[in-house]
Amino acid sequence: MNGRPGRIRIIGGSLRNSRLEVPEQPGLRPTPERVRETLFNWLAPMIEGARVLDLCAGTGALGIEALSRGAAGACFVEPDARAAQALRDNLARLKAAGGEVAALDAQGFLRGTERPFDLVFLDPPFALDLWGALAQRLEQAGWLAERAWIYLESPRGVTPAVPANWSLHREGGAGEVRFALYRRALPLS
Repeated sequence: MNGRPGRIRIIGGSLRNSRLEVPEQPGLRPTPERVRETLFNWLAPMIEGARVLDLCAGTGALGIEALSRGAAGACFVEPDARAAQALRDNLARLKAAGGEVAALDAQGFLRGTERPFDLVFLDPPFALDLWGALAQRLEQAGWLAERAWIYLESPRGVTPAVPANWSLHREGGAGEVRFALYRRALPLS
């Protein structure tokens, strides 16, 4: 984790240098600053006004970074009660308008009423191996805008299966992590 334990720094936008308070929690694996900086450099032209889904939010650093950089709104999905409350507290303390927290697991959330998102952060706990199932549900159930962007984080050496109409835009690695940005195209009928 960047900064002192229990804190993460927002690296750009209107909330730049703000700190997120993060509860100590086993398995919580915040996206490193270096990876977030690379990702948001890739996303710079398309973040303004985007509707964002931080599907396995954890600390919420990705979604809050998107709000800081001009996203219209962000929905944070986090099943752990302490992490979800920390997210709510951080959003309120930072006066980050447009953020909402759903205290559900990702699969439960995706069984709800769909709404299309322009940008989805898909970074589930590595041990659960949920990438394929979540990617298919996002694609098949109306959760993605026509030309949505999907960020996927996985262990280095693991390239999760994604729907055939998602094309790899950029990818990189840092430490034991592979990160990739996909662009959705409309599926062929």
